[in-house]
Amino acid sequence: MPNDFNGPVIDEFRANHGVVGGMFEGGRLVLVTTTGARSGQKHTVPLGYLPDGGERILVIASAGGSPRHPAWFHNLLAEPVVTVEDGTFTYDARASVLAGAERDEAFARAVEVDSGWADYEKQSGRTLPVVALTAIPGPPRTDAATPGGMLKLVHDAFRRELSLIRAEVARSGPVLGAQLRVNCLSLCAGLHGHHVREDEGMFPGLEQYRPSLGPVIDELRAEHEVIAGLVGRLREVLADPGMARDVLSAEVSRLTAEVESHLDHEEAALIPVLDGA
Repeated sequence: MPNDFNGPVIDEFRANHGVVGGMFEGGRLVLVTTTGARSGQKHTVPLGYLPDGGERILVIASAGGSPRHPAWFHNLLAEPVVTVEDGTFTYDARASVLAGAERDEAFARAVEVDSGWADYEKQSGRTLPVVALTAIPGPPRTDAATPGGMLKLVHDAFRRELSLIRAEVARSGPVLGAQLRVNCLSLCAGLHGHHVREDEGMFPGLEQYRPSLGPVIDELRAEHEVIAGLVGRLREVLADPGMARDVLSAEVSRLTAEVESHLDHEEAALIPVLDGA
């Protein structure tokens, strides 16, 4: 059972597809469900996370600076397969505890973003474990009621991430932090994967179902190409160790404007068709 603090956060997260207020407002949050090491019961906790590119995210077993590891950490040591809810999809993931230089590099990135992690580690008197949660391939699970509703949830997740990255760039120093680079690259990977799935899956199906949509689909594919070019440019900028923050800010702003315009266009054109189908 969730404790008195976690319960309302979990309820709010699920009711609002990952959007919560209070101390977690404006942050990256997931729900992680582990299997009790002793009880075998399922336990769900809200955890802040760090993007780590590709198919995994990182969580830190801080327990608010407690001298003991949190219960969820002990649980995943006993059973590393967990369930992750990100507000859009629910998926199974395999947990692995980072070690050595990999752990230290990841924790340094976390501290760079929020010095509170270092404070927690000092307060706890222990080395805080960093855990990678790697998605296990499988069909997507969502509570969206309609195909159009699912598309809107996916798009809203991109909108939130773009907003977070814009804010992170705005408050960053003159030298780009390592975690901000990872956040941007993770966004790039997510956009690329989403557009590939649309180009190879959804769009051909819609063209077959509704041939009259051909010109609209062609426009959307062209927009994908524009966004791909901007993503490529952003990757080039991120690979430049001497890149200035104002250059990054300009590239993120261009990408943001194009992506948000595309999402609005795609929703207006396709959601009525998807839900009508």
